[in-house]
Amino acid sequence: MFDVDRYLARIGCAGDTGVDIATLRKLHRNHLMAIPYNGATQDFSDGVRLVELDEDATFETCVVQGRGGTCFQLNRLFARLLTELGYDVTLLAASTAEGWEASGLDVEHMFNRVALDGADRLVDVGYPGPSYTEPLLVSDEVQSQYGSQYRLVDRGSRTALQRRGRITRWSVVYTFTLQARQWSDWKEMEEFLAREIAADTAPQDGRKILCGRAFGNGQAVLKGRRYLTVRDGREETRTITDDDEHQRLVSHLLSDEFS
Repeated sequence: MFDVDRYLARIGCAGDTGVDIATLRKLHRNHLMAIPYNGATQDFSDGVRLVELDEDATFETCVVQGRGGTCFQLNRLFARLLTELGYDVTLLAASTAEGWEASGLDVEHMFNRVALDGADRLVDVGYPGPSYTEPLLVSDEVQSQYGSQYRLVDRGSRTALQRRGRITRWSVVYTFTLQARQWSDWKEMEEFLAREIAADTAPQDGRKILCGRAFGNGQAVLKGRRYLTVRDGREETRTITDDDEHQRLVSHLLSDEFS
């Protein structure tokens, strides 16, 4: 059962119920550190459920058990938490480069916008990374977080969120619009995933692993065999070839002892 106090305690924010930017920053960052992005948590044995998601059951799996989830689970739960605390939350949709290539859908990634103190901020606790770990102001300014920079670039009908590290070039995290969305808008994505799962007969050899987590001064992302860490904006990538090391790394990223 969804429980605000239990949720706050799980992400290390017990008693943090204020509706202000300092609290929002803490909730956002702590969430990314406490609960991992984990693409393996969704149970599709009885079909894909993105629209009619059982939030109570998802809360138990993702938050209470600490197994994490994807944008459809984590950002939906976080939106409910913020709403129950009194924040003004709007559901948004984005498209990542890989998501667009695979599905051709603009309504792919799920995240949120929070209106607070006369300004809008992007809030996203369901992206594996690397990306912003604190709310990002919707503005034309370049914003810095833990050694990385972020900017929003107008692309006509859409806005591109771009990021760069200390020695890397600008790259697109995802593109989006500020159009308010509803859960039902992800019906096409739900149907696309259902078709993909039904047609997928490839062996599970670690290539489809996708998990990520934030830590004190950065983030870690494991995509297949590629392991990326960002510390104070400095990136390091290596390929994990040993199966045992790969499994240990997955377990570590998803454990409560990750740091």
